[in-house]
Amino acid sequence: MKINTISLTKTAFASLLLSVSASIATADTFETQGNDVLSVAKQKGSFNTLAKAIEIAGLQDALTAQGPVTIFAPTDEAFAKLPAGELEALLKPENKDKLVKLLTHHVVPGKALETEDMKRSRGATTVGGDDVKFELVRGRLRVDGARVTGDYNASNGTVVAVDSVLLPN
Repeated sequence: MKINTISLTKTAFASLLLSVSASIATADTFETQGNDVLSVAKQKGSFNTLAKAIEIAGLQDALTAQGPVTIFAPTDEAFAKLPAGELEALLKPENKDKLVKLLTHHVVPGKALETEDMKRSRGATTVGGDDVKFELVRGRLRVDGARVTGDYNASNGTVVAVDSVLLPN
């Protein structure tokens, strides 16, 4: 009887572990399911300026569509580094073309790139048609000179946080 109880306990414990593992896997899938790169950027709370610029430029549909896509997302602090008045000028309706060019310079179509992918590559071509360079500087990854400060998975790609606004050629 004691052996059956031990065997039953081991079986119950194994079933519990499998159940917990399945729940965790489902939770991870659910977390990114439906959370596109734009939604993930908005949820993080440090990309408010970027989200506003994307909406003013009318690019939200492109970033909520099926990917994969990688967005090099300047933080609010990165936008604050722009010369005085430049951001305000870019957000005006008459400068929409310039804003679109700037924002599409931050998006790479195709395979979503995470930090580890970028460490193995030398660069990528953006939606705007420009090339961005990846490099390791003192062990820190940079994209066109901007320091990568993190990356976040989304259902349709990856949001890669950068500490500077990437300026197109």
